[in-house]
Amino acid sequence: DRYDVTGNGFCFASGRLSHFLGLQGPCLAVDTACSSSLVAVHLASQRLRAGECNLALAGGVQLILSPVLGTALYKMKVISSDGRCKTFDAAADGFGRGEGCGVLVLKRLSDAISNGDNILATIRGSAVNHDGPSSGLTVPNKLAQEKLIKQTIAAAKVDSSDVNYVETHGTGTSLGDPIEVKALTAALGQGRSSENPLIIGSVKTNIGHLEAAAGVAGLIKVILQLQHKE
Repeated sequence: DRYDVTGNGFCFASGRLSHFLGLQGPCLAVDTACSSSLVAVHLASQRLRAGECNLALAGGVQLILSPVLGTALYKMKVISSDGRCKTFDAAADGFGRGEGCGVLVLKRLSDAISNGDNILATIRGSAVNHDGPSSGLTVPNKLAQEKLIKQTIAAAKVDSSDVNYVETHGTGTSLGDPIEVKALTAALGQGRSSENPLIIGSVKTNIGHLEAAAGVAGLIKVILQLQHKE
């Protein structure tokens, strides 16, 4: 019936929010698997810079409402034995699924300053790419990740040595984690010293892998780190 139709399409989730809140700017749902909410933030930032809107809401939500996907992930052997993400740990054996929702309110910095808004953080730059060909559809590509990090640094107009912390994807898999660390080392590790280390972390060790909402969860964690200076 009409409730099935408007309750199961991704586009209706974002459309319902615009309908409820009375918003008429660009409205879209993004599905790029685990990076969905970060790509949403990237696209929202672009629309703000292009002048298509003056304020944007971007985020993601993850709810485990059916056992179907969990069963499939278990059969793929990507779920950890204890249900936890043991990121960068020798005992890493897969990820644990989590639930949550996170939304960011985005504005152009000049507008936020002139309006006297409470500014929690500034997004200086972002970039998006795909791993392309690798040894498997779900297997990361170090060179592609390294290229993306360098593109982001260039877009943000900062030097790689100025980056002190990276909130990683870090799901806790023996395959993906080492590839991500190697890409970070190649892109941001040059010229480092004990006085200027590159600290890495993953919020998934605290709340699990939020899949479509994983990126915004990590971004909110970084904002909280800036607020608390820890």
